[in-house]
Amino acid sequence: MRSTLHALCAATLLLAGSAGAQDGPDCNQRIEMRDALIASDTPGISLYVRNKHAACARKGTAARTLLFVHGATYPSETSFDLELDGESWMDFIARHGWDVWLVDLRGYGRSTRPPEMNAPAEDNPPIVTTEVAVRDVRSAVRYIRTQTGAERIALLGWSWGTTIMGAYAATYPEDVSRLVLYAPVWLRTTPSPLAGSGPLPAYRRVTQDSARQRWLRGVPADKVATLIPEGWFEAWASATWATDPEAADTGLLRAPNGVLQDIRAYWLSDRPYYDPGNITSPTLLTVAEWDQDTPPYMAEAIFGRLTLAPWKRLVMIGEGTHHVILERNRKQLWHEVQLFLDEDRPTR
Repeated sequence: MRSTLHALCAATLLLAGSAGAQDGPDCNQRIEMRDALIASDTPGISLYVRNKHAACARKGTAARTLLFVHGATYPSETSFDLELDGESWMDFIARHGWDVWLVDLRGYGRSTRPPEMNAPAEDNPPIVTTEVAVRDVRSAVRYIRTQTGAERIALLGWSWGTTIMGAYAATYPEDVSRLVLYAPVWLRTTPSPLAGSGPLPAYRRVTQDSARQRWLRGVPADKVATLIPEGWFEAWASATWATDPEAADTGLLRAPNGVLQDIRAYWLSDRPYYDPGNITSPTLLTVAEWDQDTPPYMAEAIFGRLTLAPWKRLVMIGEGTHHVILERNRKQLWHEVQLFLDEDRPTR
């Protein structure tokens, strides 16, 4: 896989150079892409990163650099860079003059799967905890800063990714320009649809049917048919399951269980994993009306604890779920996030 990916890298970089040489009135609409496998802090574990930016070079792009990270089950690539109706979220942000990156944590997507994932799941304890995930983001941030010259980077996390990015921003505030927490995780006062009970193996296996059922939980019956445009779920599921080499034979997507261990140990045990009061970057919290995985009360709880953020905002998207990023109202989320990323510091 690594040799194939490196060949893809070379091809995309060659295409990028060709496009960049032909600046014209539409060059902001042309997107250049490159992929890479970068070293983690663990020998033998590589992390997949993707970069997109507009073909036109813009002054100050280094100050407009953003990194996505995914949630507990699915990789970044098919969440943030899946073209539905001709455009992905990465494309949208890149066309606004941002240098946009994503990273897959170890065990997800095109990144290295730890050796425990090649053994029966019951043979090992849960792998890829939040502490490990924060370290992987640290590796990605260092790589991106080296590649771009950016002093600080905007961070955007979804679901479990909000814990990762929130903890990162609280620990390394000097690295973070702005913080976006989409569907943020906090202490639960309602049952968790994901954590389960009983012993946790190293990883779990997910079917497309169970993914759809979890997605639609809490949606009013008369809204289910129109929530996801025709063909979008199938396109997402096909692309996502294709990132796991075993899924072609089994139909099952593997996902590490370290996150479930942490949900039980922290969020279900009245123990916040990080302190939002240590975040010093401007922060946007977004959540959708029908989100059952991270209900709106979680975002509200975090909002009140952002005491050092120079400015903060909480936005709720109507008629959406935890996966509003892939639903008919997705561009409401995109526009709210873009407004926050592009705006100047509010004056008092």
